[in-house]
Amino acid sequence: MSQGLFVTGTDTGVGKTLVACALLHAFAARGHSVIGMKPVAAGREYGRYADVDALIAASNVHAQMKLVNPYAFEPPIAPHIAADQLGVTMCLDVMHDAYRALSRQADVVIVEGAGGFMIPLNASETSADLACMLGLPVVLVVGMRLGCINHAMLTRRAIEDQGLACAGWVANTLDGNMLNLKENMIFLSECLEAPLIATIPRLEAPNSFECASYLSLDAMKGASGE
Repeated sequence: MSQGLFVTGTDTGVGKTLVACALLHAFAARGHSVIGMKPVAAGREYGRYADVDALIAASNVHAQMKLVNPYAFEPPIAPHIAADQLGVTMCLDVMHDAYRALSRQADVVIVEGAGGFMIPLNASETSADLACMLGLPVVLVVGMRLGCINHAMLTRRAIEDQGLACAGWVANTLDGNMLNLKENMIFLSECLEAPLIATIPRLEAPNSFECASYLSLDAMKGASGE
């Protein structure tokens, strides 16, 4: 039976794609068939969506683009605004159906959310509603920099409010000179009530295959892939 994870973050640009791809590599290394999914992408450069391309490259099963990425918008802005400008209404049922189709093709489906956990997808629904509809354990990526504690705790509370399990959190060091980095990580480890499954150091050229080596799948709640 297929299993999956929903990767969210404390903000945009905190390393969700890096972690999602690292998870794909880690599960693949255990002999699983894996597919990455980006339900909503925004920001096309040179005719490509970098996040989607990265997820496809890290997958060892390839599926139709309409399943991997049901909605894509060219401007690098909040996706609900981009959709509104085009007269498009994003439908969570479409994303859910795409996920179910992918789950029939691979052992593990890693779903990367857009932006932060509460980013709107249409007039009444958010990324949190999508995560709830999918019913997947959530991996929270925390961008370690000034202000991360507030963002992390608010996002963790939102995950809990949706009734979703937090399989674990990842400390992705965005600011290598962050003061009291260790103390911040200790505090979050005590307060997030979820296992720390990876600490990614500050990397000049982040590589998802390398970052997979920092992951501990066995530390995750109910999602070790064994």
